[in-house]
Amino acid sequence: MQDMLTHLEKLRTDAAECALIRDLATDIHKRELFAKLAEHLAALAAEVEKAIAAAGRAKPTRV
Repeated sequence: MQDMLTHLEKLRTDAAECALIRDLATDIHKRELFAKLAEHLAALAAEVEKAIAAAGRAKPTRV
């Protein structure tokens, strides 16, 4: 589970960095590229969050 959390944080960081580059880019093509990358990485992060939540719900409870 810890490695999933590590990957989630990496995806979030990468998405934020792409968004920053998008905002600073002066070339329209680079701006569009980094916008797509930021969106894609954010979507991947959301999927990892769902997987983590599902894994947490799937754990059997101990009595």
